[in-house]
Amino acid sequence: MESNIPSLPFCPPPKDQKGENKIQFFDFTSLQKEGKVPKEFIWPSENWVKSSGEIIKLPLIDIGAIKSDEAAMSYAAEIVRKACIEHGAFEVTNIGVDSDFINDVLQETNNIFKLPLSKKISAIAKDSGFSVAHAERYTTVLPWKETFTFMFKHNTKNDTQVVDAIDSLLGEEFQQAGLVYQKYCNAMNELSEVIMELLAISLGVDRKHYQRFFEDAESMMRCNFYPPCSASLSGALGNGPHCDPISITILLQDQVGGLEIFADNKWLALPPKPNTLVINIGDTFMALTNGLYKSCLHRVLVSNKVERKSLTFFMNPRGDKIVSPPKELLGKDEARKYPDYKWLDLYKFTQKTRRVDAKTLDSFIAWRSSSQPSNSN
Repeated sequence: MESNIPSLPFCPPPKDQKGENKIQFFDFTSLQKEGKVPKEFIWPSENWVKSSGEIIKLPLIDIGAIKSDEAAMSYAAEIVRKACIEHGAFEVTNIGVDSDFINDVLQETNNIFKLPLSKKISAIAKDSGFSVAHAERYTTVLPWKETFTFMFKHNTKNDTQVVDAIDSLLGEEFQQAGLVYQKYCNAMNELSEVIMELLAISLGVDRKHYQRFFEDAESMMRCNFYPPCSASLSGALGNGPHCDPISITILLQDQVGGLEIFADNKWLALPPKPNTLVINIGDTFMALTNGLYKSCLHRVLVSNKVERKSLTFFMNPRGDKIVSPPKELLGKDEARKYPDYKWLDLYKFTQKTRRVDAKTLDSFIAWRSSSQPSNSN
């Protein structure tokens, strides 16, 4: 079924006289009142394969337990390996932050997305800030959502980097939001170290290998807001089918639901669980395992009645790091499935050449190969 999912048209907005994109801003509040979906939000029918009505059961890993019990770590590595080979996703709980703090994070996210459209437009910046349906990048097949993005560097002594980023984008009145997001990103940093150790053990490589590789990671924090869509059955999607190009995604959902994972050749719902985060393997970590672990194919449906919020912590290596699997994963006669590449090159490809979809990494490798000069005389 994956091969039947079409590539998405890139279709960037036209340029104005200054060479900047002419952006069409959509007001979801007005669209909801109108009760119709503009043509820009209609997705190809192939992306709208009906949900199976079934629920996917993912391994649930107790982070507190595996940090203190080697037997628990070994068992977790075993079941995570199976899940990552099959579909590329698992869940974690007991991550070291309480439910009250999670509620604070979601409340600050809600406050930000309730800002007037004019404020959101003023907080649009390169690679960060607000985006309304990604309309600053595309003109067709738009996701029914808004996003708010900022960067997070793992290996830095700047313990106010997120506070500073929020202040720069939204102003001093959002200092509390900055403090909450700073604490959340710090927690995701610590969690990612445990996950990288777990993944290394599951792969049978040096347990510190991926921790070292990502010690100076440059991650991206994205808050997502999916407004209700009264005409949600007419072709709108919160996110179409895609694999994340990053290394791993750490996802916090509210309790609305809408996320679906493609496994066993069908779309399976993943209902949210309290105090539980979802871990998705992305294209870059797939490459770091020489294709053994699968990049998780997923999509997001929208509700016709209630809004949905989520937070995605996209873990990325430093931009100039060479993405290459450890030699322990390469058998004597086993061919490399992906050539070495720099994460920044893949990221730029997704921003300037091709939209993220189910085959982003394959398309990037093919594009890069065709773009390189021939060695023949």
